[in-house]
Amino acid sequence: MKKLPIGIQTFSELIKDQHYYVDKTPLIAELVATGKYYFFARPRRFGKSLLISTLKSAFSGEQALFNGLYLQDHWDWSVHYPVIHISFGRGVVDSVESLNQIFQAILDETADHYGIALKQQHLANRFSELIQSLHTKFGQPVVVLVDEYDKPILDNIDKDVLAIEIREGLRNIYSVIKDSDAHIKFSLLTGVSKFSKVSLFSGLNNLKDISLDSRYATLCGYTQAEIKAVFTERLAGVDFNQLAQWYNGYNFLGEKVYNPFDVLLYLDQRIFKNYWFETGSPSFLIKHIREKQYLIPDFEKVVLDEAMLASFDVNDITLENLLYQTGYLTIDHVEELGGERFYHLAYPNREVKASLNSYLLRDLTQTAASTVSNNQIQLYKALSQPDFAKLKQSLLALFAAIPNDWYRKNQLAHYEGYYASIIYSAFAALGLKVIAEDVTNQGRIDLTVMLDNKIFIIEFKVLDDTKKQGVALAQIKAKNYSQKYLGAENSVYLIGIEFDKAQRNIEFFEWEQV
Repeated sequence: MKKLPIGIQTFSELIKDQHYYVDKTPLIAELVATGKYYFFARPRRFGKSLLISTLKSAFSGEQALFNGLYLQDHWDWSVHYPVIHISFGRGVVDSVESLNQIFQAILDETADHYGIALKQQHLANRFSELIQSLHTKFGQPVVVLVDEYDKPILDNIDKDVLAIEIREGLRNIYSVIKDSDAHIKFSLLTGVSKFSKVSLFSGLNNLKDISLDSRYATLCGYTQAEIKAVFTERLAGVDFNQLAQWYNGYNFLGEKVYNPFDVLLYLDQRIFKNYWFETGSPSFLIKHIREKQYLIPDFEKVVLDEAMLASFDVNDITLENLLYQTGYLTIDHVEELGGERFYHLAYPNREVKASLNSYLLRDLTQTAASTVSNNQIQLYKALSQPDFAKLKQSLLALFAAIPNDWYRKNQLAHYEGYYASIIYSAFAALGLKVIAEDVTNQGRIDLTVMLDNKIFIIEFKVLDDTKKQGVALAQIKAKNYSQKYLGAENSVYLIGIEFDKAQRNIEFFEWEQV
C-alpha cells in the first residue's frame, strides 16, 4: 500500500510522485488470498482511509497506480470487481435521520456511478439490492469497503440514548453484508474502536479481526527501516533517537511502528511538534477521568486481560479500554499466566505522554492555559539548574492558581491522588522521563523524574491531625530508594512533598542531595 508522500493529500494524487512510497501491498495480497471478511482497528490518522482507497483501486483494476509495487505482479488485473465504498467520515452524524441520509446518499452515488436504478426504499433492503444488482450486471462478486465504521457512534459517545440508537442503525446496515455472502468477494471494515461483536456485529459474526494479528501489525504505520529506505533524501540531519522518542512506539503485537501522520509532517517542517495530538480533542476521555477520579500516574500501570481489551460498547466503556482504543496508550508487553494473556499498556511515545498530560493538567487545575504554560517554564528551569527554592515556589503557585470555585463544585480534591496527579502531569507535560510507582527492592517510589543526568526521587504525603511533618523524605531515606540510581554519572536528589487538605496546597517541602 502506498503511503502519503510529503505534501500529497489523496491517493489519486499519489501517482504524480512515485518516489516516496512505502509498499504495503504484500500484506494486501495476503489478506485477499487468505480470507473474505475482515475487521481492522487503528487510532485516527494512521492511514486506514488510504488502506481502503488502495484496496478499492486494486479491485477496480487501476493497474497503473501499482507500477513498481509488489501487487503489480501479484494481482489478477484482468478481472475488475464492482466496489461499494462506504465512508462515514463525511460530516458529523447527530441523529438517526442524518445517519440514514448519509448512508442513502452513499448508496445512490454508488448506484449512479455503476448505472443501476434502485427501487427499494428501506435502507437495508436498498443496500442488499445494490449488492445483488452489481453482481448481476458485472458478473463478478462485489467488494464492500467500510471506512470509519464507528464514527457515527463515536460522534455521539457522550449521548447514551442517541449513541445506542445509532448503533442499532449501523447494526441493521452491517447485517446486510453477511446476508449477501453469495454476492460478495471481499469485505473490510476499519475504524478507531473495536465495538463488541454482540452489540454491533451480531449479524456479521464472521468478521476476522486482524487488529492484533502479528502478521498485519505493520499494515498501517511506518517501521524505522521503511522510513530509512523510502525517505532517504529527506533524512539528512534527522536525529533518529529523537524521532523515535517523539513518534515511534505503537505496538500491535509485531514490530513497533511510527505514526505516519507525525513522520510526514515532521519531515516536511523539521520541527518536533504534537502533530497527531492536535488533530483531535480528548474531551470525552477527560470527562471520564474526572468522573472516575482516576489517579493519573496509574496510566503507567494499566493491565487488561483479553476480554477487557475487546470489551467496548456504548453502555460498557472503561477508561483503560478507552485510552487503548483511541491510541493514547499502546501495548507495552504481553504476559501469559495459566493460559491467559494479560496486556500491559503504556504511553506510545513522548508526543502522546506530554500532550495528554498537558491537557490533563489544565483540566485538573482549571487554570488558564497561559498561566499553566508560564508555570511549566519555571518548573523546567528549576529542575535544570536545579533550584529547589524555585521548584517549591513553582509548585505552590500551581496549586494556588486553582480557582476556589473548582473545589466547591468538585470532589476531586478530597482524594489523595488528586495532588499527586497534578504534579505528575506537570512534569510529564514537560516531556521529561517520569516514572510513577517506580519499583525498587525496598518498595515503590511515588515519582521519579529524570532530566539529563539529574534524578529526582519524590514521595508524596497528605497530612492530617495524626501525621507529623517530614515523613515523606524520611520514608525515601528509610527505604533507601536512591540506591537504584546511584552512579558516577548521576546526581540524585530526594524530595519530600506533603499536602494540607484544608489549605489545598503544599504544607511542607524538603529535599537533600545524596
